[in-house]
This record gives sequence, structure tokens and C-alpha cells, in this order.
Amino acid sequence: MVKRSWLIAALTLCLGLVADAQTQYILELKPGTDVNSLASQFQFTILKSWTSTAEQGYKISATSLSADSIGMLRDQPGVLDLEPETQLSEPESDSQSKAKATLQALGAYALDPTRVSYYGATVRAGYVNQPAAQLIELSAAHQIASTGNSTVAIIDTGVDPNHPALKQSLLTGYDFTRDQPGASELNDLDQSTVAILDQSTVAILDTILYPVALGQSTVAILDQSTVAILDTTKLPKSFGHGTMVAGLVHLVAPGARLLPLKAFQSDGTANLSDIVRAIHYAADNGSNVIVMSFTFDALSPDLQAAVSYAASKGVICIAAAGNNGPGKYYYPAAIRGVIGVGSTNFSDRRSPFSNTEPSAATSAPGEAIVTTYPGNNYAAAWGTSFSAPLVAGAVALFQQIRPRWKSGDMRDVLDAGVHIDQDMGDARLDIFKSLTYCLVPHD
Repeated sequence: MVKRSWLIAALTLCLGLVADAQTQYILELKPGTDVNSLASQFQFTILKSWTSTAEQGYKISATSLSADSIGMLRDQPGVLDLEPETQLSEPESDSQSKAKATLQALGAYALDPTRVSYYGATVRAGYVNQPAAQLIELSAAHQIASTGNSTVAIIDTGVDPNHPALKQSLLTGYDFTRDQPGASELNDLDQSTVAILDQSTVAILDTILYPVALGQSTVAILDQSTVAILDTTKLPKSFGHGTMVAGLVHLVAPGARLLPLKAFQSDGTANLSDIVRAIHYAADNGSNVIVMSFTFDALSPDLQAAVSYAASKGVICIAAAGNNGPGKYYYPAAIRGVIGVGSTNFSDRRSPFSNTEPSAATSAPGEAIVTTYPGNNYAAAWGTSFSAPLVAGAVALFQQIRPRWKSGDMRDVLDAGVHIDQDMGDARLDIFKSLTYCLVPHD
């Protein structure tokens, strides 16, 4: 494997990627390399480790390494890469590109408090019958591919493990921010706030809108009685993001198993090493699809290597294209082999905030999308963060018919959707049309 250190200088200079005082690093070694010998020679401490068939990975602390020593360590036999550990956070978007929610964009479907049965769970009617589901022909698709049986890993802020719509589909997952099993994003809240979210609520549209930082999305909580006693200004800015992403995967593929992997804090920050570990964990623990509803403006060599490792194991990687306007490179969406997803409105036009090619290889609805929110609540969401899980769920359905097809094949399947000319690949997601393509013999 070629060493990837040539990208380190560019990585450490980019906005939103902040090196941890240049004392912590991600060290990747060839399998079988003696890390303890290197630690003794270069006087570093191992903080965390992970392994795969491709590499041994370590997060190390090296407070006394000089620039020369770093170069010497990078050149040691068996060293694949040495990259500064970084704390990742989304840079703020400008007022023109930020996803904006308006109550006018929410129709009667979002106001409807009726609860209905959906594959064994009782859910909000507007979640099942929303325009986005109709646009992608979800009901017709379920007549062809049932409900999916893949495992979809969700690398995000975690999930509400007790949400009635999701709990029957959730696997235990893992919290990389705390290094413990389970991936509850409720652990990021104080107990008084959790108690408010856990109580029963009346589903009535509320006017409070607040930003969710992962992808600069926008969210409106749909439960007035919750918001009336919940000070949303005290909620971490990305709280609920993972539960919302999980809800959309489940909407499309209710038979899929959801593997929540918490790599992000609820304030929207994450260590690069935790994201890398999460990708390896997903690939090594039976995931068929990984959805990553986050974007960064610099390519990390270790992130690229982790995605390549997942692809080598047949995992399909889906990522949000980003909400900072058209024509920009954002990662992981722009990494080769990843399917980046842009956002469209209900008229099949590109959402004003959505990125385009080269980061968007396909598109799906991403405005006024109703999904799950912690505490048996629901929210309406805007952003490519919520287009990506629709595609991830669709791929889980495709795999029920074509379980061995890889990323390039799945891009062809997605291209069989509704053709639009919006610089986001060849088509907007139409699951029924794509499943019909899957049923036709292909050489």
C-alpha cells in the first residue's frame, strides 16, 4: 500500500479540521508490525487501537516528537501512514447557502397527528404518507422487494434506542466517543431534559426551528407540547441528528437492521480517529451499507483508506453531498467509490443549498422531510443529510434482489430513477424504477 502522508499538510490547514495541539496522531501499520517496539523507540503512548485485515490502527500521544522524529517514524518499515489527530467540525455556512425551513413548506401531512401501523410499529401518519415517500414510489417498491434485510450502519450522533418506530430494528451499536457498547445520543443530555423527551406528547406542529450542525441542516420539531416545556436553545446543536437519519433509513427499508455507531458528539464535533474506527467497525461487523450524513472540506488519507477498506469487503458507502452550494468537493461524498447524494425539492429541482457534482452522484428529496426525533417525537428536516439515508435505505432494498452488486453497480441502479438535469448524477431516486432495473438480467 502506498503511504498517504502527502496529504497531511493540506489536511491540517483546512477550516473545520483542527489538530489536537499536534500531540496526538493516527498511526496505521501493516498487520504484524510491532507497535510496542515503535512506541519504545519513539516514546509515544498508545491511547486507542483497532485492527482489520488491512491494517493495525492506533491513536497515539507523542508530546516529545520533533519534526525530524515524526519523519523518521513515518519512514519506519511497516508504517502505512501517520496523520495528526483532528477534531472535525462543520464550518458555518453563509446565509445564502444554509438550508432554510419555512412553515409554508409543510403541508397538511405534517400537521396530521394521526398514528398508524407501519411494519409492526405505531408511527406518525405524516411520516409514512409524506410527499417524499410518494415521490420515490416507496409503497410500490415494497411490493417488489418487501422491506429489505441488509444491515445499515449509521455513523452519526447516535440514536434514541427507545424510539417506538425504531427500537425493533436497532442493533446495539457502539459509542466511539465513550468507548462503550450502545450508541444512545440521550447520553449527551442531562437527565431532566431526557425526562421531558421521554414523556408522551401530542403531535401538533410547532413553529420553533433550529439548526442541526451536521451538514447545516434545518429541523422543525413537530410536537408542540414537547417544545412548550423543552428549552430547545439548551439542546446541543446537532442533538437528534442520528435519530433523524435512522428514521429515514427505516422508512425506506423497515426490514433492515440498523447499526448505530456514535462517532459524533451532539455538538456536531468528532475526532477523525473515531470516524475511521466506526467505518472499520461497520465493515467488520456485518454491515452491507454505511450512511454518512456529514461533510468535510478536506480529504483525510485515513478516512479515504477506511472507505476503501469497507468497499473491499463489499460495503456500499453513501454520504451527504453537503449544503454549501454547488460545485464543491466535500468528503466523504467525493471519495472514489462513495455514492454522494444531493437534495431535490418536490418539483425535481435542485435544492438551493445542495451541492452538485463532483460530490453528488445522485439525488433524493431533501426538503420538508418528516422523520423520527428522540423521545417518540417527529421532526421535519431540510438538508442533504436527509437525502442520503433515503438512498441508503433504497440500496438495502436493492440488495435484497442483487446482494452481490458493488458500488458501481448500485450507481447504475440509481441512474434508472427519474432523469433530471440538475448536475447531480443522472437521476433522482425512484425506488420502484430502480428495482425494476434490478429485476432485468444484466451481463
